[in-house]
Amino acid sequence: MQRQNILRTLLFVVFFSIGTAALTTATLYDDLLRYYQNKLLLRAEEETLRRLESLNADYDALLKQLKENPALLERIAPATLGTEPNEPNTVYPKVTAEQLDAARKVLAKDSEQQSPGAEMPEWIIRCNEPSKRITLFSAGALLILISFICFGPAKQSPSKQ
Repeated sequence: MQRQNILRTLLFVVFFSIGTAALTTATLYDDLLRYYQNKLLLRAEEETLRRLESLNADYDALLKQLKENPALLERIAPATLGTEPNEPNTVYPKVTAEQLDAARKVLAKDSEQQSPGAEMPEWIIRCNEPSKRITLFSAGALLILISFICFGPAKQSPSKQ
């Protein structure tokens, strides 16, 4: 009898827990969706913050180099301002539009491959349809009913006196 009670209790807990999880997911779907969207936005903002911090560090390093070496400004001015340098006996390479386009495509592929984990969980996307949420809610309610009906406390038989 003790073994049967333990088995009934275990099955009750399993069925009730799964039913409760299904009911909770179906009921709180909008909140779960908002949670995962906020989580994705937070990740994107943290990445933007890291990029901005990196740019700030680069800018500070450049300012430090400019303070230490004033001739650096003369060397980077033509590249920064887009003017042609006038130094004799120096050949400057010209980049064609095809080369720039090829480099842009490679960089675009690299940036797309760096953030694959920025997607919603598949089960959240599947629960998006109202009919699936209603089905999930019904299945959860049915599991809870089954757990109470079939695995609830056993009826005590009247003892013989």
